[in-house]
Amino acid sequence: VALLRGEGETLLELLAPLGPDTPVGRFLAKRGPGLHHLAFATSRIEEELARLKGVGARLIDEVPRPGFGGHRVAFLHPGFGLGVLWELVETEGA
Repeated sequence: VALLRGEGETLLELLAPLGPDTPVGRFLAKRGPGLHHLAFATSRIEEELARLKGVGARLIDEVPRPGFGGHRVAFLHPGFGLGVLWELVETEGA
């Protein structure tokens, strides 16, 4: 994982698989290289999950789990995000 900081609040996280039988490795084997997921910052992850579920989002995570950098995260199914996996990342002041 490499985290690059851009203008303002923009962060770009670059991922490389640690092996073929890892989540990123399996994703690349199935779909090829490209955009894996988009992450959206929120200060209230449970409320955002409930809101998105209420508008028909398919949730992978019903409850947040530990993620990169010590943040709580939750993922939405790519079928909701036009083929792109969505990640909610709980951050202070989002």
